[in-house]
Amino acid sequence: MAKKERAGIEIGVYTLADIGPDPLTGKTLTAKERVKEIIQAAKLADEAGLDIFGVGEHHRLDYAASSPAVILAAIAQATKQIRLTSTTSVLSTLDPVRLFEDFATLDLLSDGRAEILAGRGAFIESFPLFGYRTDDYDALFEEHLELLLKLTQKETVTWSGKYRPSLKNADIAPRPVQEELPIWLGVGGSPESASRAGRFGVGMALAILGGNPKRFKPLVDYYHQAGIDAGHAPEQLKVGVTGHAYIAETTQQAKDEFYPYYANYWWYVNRQRGMGRRMSRTEFDQVTAPDTALLVGSPQQVTEKILEQHELFGHQRFLAQLDIGAQPFDKVAKSMELLATEVAPVLRRETSKS
Repeated sequence: MAKKERAGIEIGVYTLADIGPDPLTGKTLTAKERVKEIIQAAKLADEAGLDIFGVGEHHRLDYAASSPAVILAAIAQATKQIRLTSTTSVLSTLDPVRLFEDFATLDLLSDGRAEILAGRGAFIESFPLFGYRTDDYDALFEEHLELLLKLTQKETVTWSGKYRPSLKNADIAPRPVQEELPIWLGVGGSPESASRAGRFGVGMALAILGGNPKRFKPLVDYYHQAGIDAGHAPEQLKVGVTGHAYIAETTQQAKDEFYPYYANYWWYVNRQRGMGRRMSRTEFDQVTAPDTALLVGSPQQVTEKILEQHELFGHQRFLAQLDIGAQPFDKVAKSMELLATEVAPVLRRETSKS
């Protein structure tokens, strides 16, 4: 059965399933090995009492997850309570009917634990892959989102749009266990995206990967104002924050252990975009400073940073991406253990007061 609601902020972890060479050993996992690690990580997260586990979508050989619903279905069979979400589903180039039916099926398999976090994605390889034009980037997303939300509300749908064949009294099956499949939108730094999430009345998952978190406060304000202007109840407007994290017993240990993998991650991500310079240790120390959003440190420091963000945003959910840069699984597992046993209890206690 799905986990009962508890007081305080929801806490979880997510993966984009990146595949790269370990900077210390040179070893690169196969896609098979990476997927098996992700399932094992989800089992650990479930056993540790975390609330959510997410899997992202990419269509590249250096990522192992092009179909989050399939991987999450395997996770559903290996877990008992943790909620399962995409992080994110690239809605611009996915057929909304297929996306909904996949996650409705996941909901059946998981006894009501499925969610969809939809976004526009950081890469554009899915556009030519599925026959869409990047010129239609924004309009596609808006139309697909409108249809997806309609599918969550009605089992028989009539609809017409510009980019997808019309539906006339179409049965949308299966129906999920949950009365309505939860939908969130992933938002980066765009005020337009934040306002869209508010206008549609869905949750907003704010990706904060670095810098001072204060600069994201206007996006939360745009989201709430757009939602209220559209007639949505304030309690319907939920904010999540997602970001990179690494936790060790001390802050110095966390920085020393994480630096090679964090620098490695951005080296191969930026290389995909035509840039290949590696981050220096000095730069890393700057981006992990106490006033930044990057969550690298002891349980106490990471807890303090998340609570400071909570004072800014009042968010209901926090998701950590722990497994970047080809880290060995034991390091990811240890970081997750500290998140669950030392960070999460304090966060739940303190945020339940507000």
